[in-house]
Amino acid sequence: MRIATWNVNSIRARIDRVADWLDHNDVDVLAMQEIKCREAQFPIGRLEELGYKVHMHGLDQWNGVALASRIPAEDVQRDFPGQPAFRDRVEARAIGATFDGVRVWSLYVPNGRTLDDPHYAYKLTWLRQLHEDAAGWLGEDPDARIALVGDWNIAPRDEDVWDPAFFAGRTHVSPPEREAFAAFERDGFTDVVRPFAPKGYTYWDYKQLRFLRDEGMRIDFVLGSPALSELVVNAFIDRGAREGVQPSDHVPVVVDLDVPGAFDEDRPMAF
Repeated sequence: MRIATWNVNSIRARIDRVADWLDHNDVDVLAMQEIKCREAQFPIGRLEELGYKVHMHGLDQWNGVALASRIPAEDVQRDFPGQPAFRDRVEARAIGATFDGVRVWSLYVPNGRTLDDPHYAYKLTWLRQLHEDAAGWLGEDPDARIALVGDWNIAPRDEDVWDPAFFAGRTHVSPPEREAFAAFERDGFTDVVRPFAPKGYTYWDYKQLRFLRDEGMRIDFVLGSPALSELVVNAFIDRGAREGVQPSDHVPVVVDLDVPGAFDEDRPMAF
């Protein structure tokens, strides 16, 4: 099973790129963030033509998450149980579903903006509540195959930003944010991509030729539960997806799983 996560930065603006990428990368489940549209606005037809079923959660032109899969989705859930609101509104930042026994959550963690912005406190609360829920899922079933994937808006290590000095005093690298990320790791969730791709960024700002200078950040992750991590056989960051005309400022992060008994298009028919 191949799963991927990609902050597409508006599915309506990037649908051609997303469809082309899926057509060439044999992905079973794609988690998307920042789709920036309501359900009626999502260009589902293009992905259905490629054999994907789409489940999405979008409320307006901001935020929004989705799951596109060639595998039937079970137990689709919009928002995680403890998901907090921002100014009395629960934003469209999380959607989960189970695919052949693998629970995938597409997550768009709040940006934080600045260290003194209300959005920063919201971000830390959001992460704390997600952590509590995720720890509860593992407590209920230590063998659960869970993938927490998406745009975490955190660079957990200094090597995950192009210049640590540039980011001093900014969001994404602050000690509270990094501690929030580390809390998941202490509970057994693992960054399953880094062993296969120890270097590389997943985001480059559009401004000041950041991509051409490789001045990026590593903020998109796949955190796997212990049982999920054991199934990972390969992973990579598709840097090439940042090239070309009108790219997203993020690139896909891809993980290959060896899931016993998983959906296989080449599996012989049973009569």
